[in-house]
Amino acid sequence: MAIEGIDLIKAAAYLGAGVAMGLGAIGPGVGEGMVGAKACEAIGRNPQQAALLTRTMLVGQAVSESTGIYSLVIALLLLFVV
Repeated sequence: MAIEGIDLIKAAAYLGAGVAMGLGAIGPGVGEGMVGAKACEAIGRNPQQAALLTRTMLVGQAVSESTGIYSLVIALLLLFVV
């Protein structure tokens, strides 16, 4: 029994969605971890600037998280549109 036609397309879409989310989640995870680590180092060196550093850290994490959201959108498009 061979997989043909629409079943093959659906299988490829499911596989693509899994790969998109798997690889798309690695970047934001590593990026946010690095941003948090560097912010903690900076606050440890200069505690008076903690408010500014925390605000800047949150903006950096939000920018980094946007790539994860883009990969989620692609995965959802593959699952529900294709």
